Amino acid sequence: MAKILIDADGCPVVDLTIALAKRFEWPVLLICDTSHEMHRDGAETLTVSKGADAVDFVLVNRVKPDDIVVTQDYGLAAMVLAKRGVPIDQNGRIYDENNIEQLLHGRHVAKKIRQSGGRMKGPKKRQQADNDQFRDSLIGLLQTGKDPL
Repeated sequence: MAKILIDADGCPVVDLTIALAKRFEWPVLLICDTSHEMHRDGAETLTVSKGADAVDFVLVNRVKPDDIVVTQDYGLAAMVLAKRGVPIDQNGRIYDENNIEQLLHGRHVAKKIRQSGGRMKGPKKRQQADNDQFRDSLIGLLQTGKDPL
């Protein structure tokens, strides 16, 4: 049975994802650490201990082919792709074999700049248009995905 897994630590579209999942009858699993613990009606919650990438490792060990994974972490998205899951970010970008290498490379370059004392511009403030794009992309995935039941 396909499901939606959410890397819930700091995810701005948890409630929107749950609402859409309910509409399309997809089960949802929120995975968060003890510093971001949350519970929502319509979703199962798995809380893991704090630690570098603890949520990521638990999530990637649970993902199955055709599962949808909501994450903004490029490294996690790459691991999800390797397990034939379908990662999507909070702005509706669907990660795939055509964009993940470039995204990982950009993350690596940004890290090198920061390590050498450089500064990077932070993300833009979230807009309603970001939620709209996420909604539209997720609906597309839910409509074309495997029947979860």
